[in-house]
Amino acid sequence: MSEAMMSNATKQDGQGDTIGEGNYDASRRYREGLEKSVQKGNAEELAKKAKKDLEGKDAASYREAEEKGKRAEIAGK
Repeated sequence: MSEAMMSNATKQDGQGDTIGEGNYDASRRYREGLEKSVQKGNAEELAKKAKKDLEGKDAASYREAEEKGKRAEIAGK
């Protein structure tokens, strides 16, 4: 494949991640992290921590962030 064709097929974002029909590097990191988490077998512990956090002092900011995410709002815009 020529260099010109490769530049059209894949590009890099501002973080140096390879992108095309998505962000391949971010997807890979997510899958690796998920696999490590599953292997540790601490899902129940993490769920309890998340529940506690959602009921704690930062609950309102978490709910606000969730709503912004649902509306596809980008921070700083």
